[in-house]
Amino acid sequence: MEILGRSDRVDLPGLGLTDIQAKVDTGAYTSSLHCSRAEVIGGVLEFILLDEEHPEFTGMPFRFRKFVQREVRNSFGEAELRYVIKTHVRLFNRTIRAEFSLSNRGNLKFPVLLGRKILRNRFLIDVTKKDLAFQAKKNAQPTP
Repeated sequence: MEILGRSDRVDLPGLGLTDIQAKVDTGAYTSSLHCSRAEVIGGVLEFILLDEEHPEFTGMPFRFRKFVQREVRNSFGEAELRYVIKTHVRLFNRTIRAEFSLSNRGNLKFPVLLGRKILRNRFLIDVTKKDLAFQAKKNAQPTP
């Protein structure tokens, strides 16, 4: 079983994002992506990830035909109705299909939150470490 630290950088290949900062949160059940705008247009969920200030921001709208709306408790214990999508996350050269709720995390440091559902039976957490998967990825790449 791989060890993750308190934060890391992840790839979201289905969304074309690489090395995005993610917080590992064993207190959260579901994982979450920062989304500044999300709406359903003609039965299709359309959203834009990240903020203009983020270096990976493209402004490109993403469209998902398969999605659900679910009540999720935020960090304050309040219930929020959020859109939930399924996509892939890449850590330690493993691609994992996972559910992500879309929420406005603009005032938070990490645009991605990894919850227990994705961590369970896959990773051990060492809160004294960070960026372990990112370092393993960098070390595996051949140097020119």
